Amino acid sequence: MDTVIKVENISCGYDQRPVLKNLNFSLGRGEMLGIMGPNGSGKSTLIRALTGILQLSKGRIRLYGKAIEEYSVREIAKQIAVIPQQTPITFSFPSLDLVLMGRTPYLRRFQGESSKDLEIALEAMQRTDSISFRDRPIHELSGGERQRVIIARALAQQPSILLLDEPTSFLDLNHQVEIFDLLRRLCDNDGLTVLCVSHDLNLSSEYCSRLIMLKNGYTYVEGTPEMILTHEHIKAVFETDVTIIKSPYSGAPQVILKPNS
Repeated sequence: MDTVIKVENISCGYDQRPVLKNLNFSLGRGEMLGIMGPNGSGKSTLIRALTGILQLSKGRIRLYGKAIEEYSVREIAKQIAVIPQQTPITFSFPSLDLVLMGRTPYLRRFQGESSKDLEIALEAMQRTDSISFRDRPIHELSGGERQRVIIARALAQQPSILLLDEPTSFLDLNHQVEIFDLLRRLCDNDGLTVLCVSHDLNLSSEYCSRLIMLKNGYTYVEGTPEMILTHEHIKAVFETDVTIIKSPYSGAPQVILKPNS
């Protein structure tokens, strides 16, 4: 598997307060990696570091073998697209117009979109099953429809890497599965590399080939879902008692909370 991102012993934080400490991992082409951990463990900070927004105090991040600080902001945007936890949209743009914003890294200042940009945006909407509401205002869409449009905008950047921060946190169960199905297809069929921060241990177990569990900014454990999702690990990191069972459909480990009483 070709390595697209290599994280080498990085540490970083805010106002001289360390958040991530001595992190090491690599991410291969077409891989879907899940990042999990309690609040404050550094999950969202990691996404900011991977895009070059947050300066490292130690270590190095390599993108296709080249130090990320050697790339311009525009070059990074052509390789990495980010879907944040919340995407505030002030104006109710038609969905297609929002997706076309993903073409910004390829446009010069004040340059309008070309027919090629339109073709790429429409293709992104086809891949995310959002083409049927291309002309509908974004504020009229359901949560699942809106999230598919946000993902289409990211795909319109033509990235090789997609970073997602809690992409399903405000969606109902049906739309959560819908979004993770889409991400898995993009990995398997398009070779897209996906790093997904998620509090949902069971969805991560079903869809990610590898997981990293963070605790206090450190990597507590890394490996396959079967290796990571154990009673002992979850008790140590989340301070919660759980039972682990195998999914009757996929065989993936699934976490069941134990009631306190």
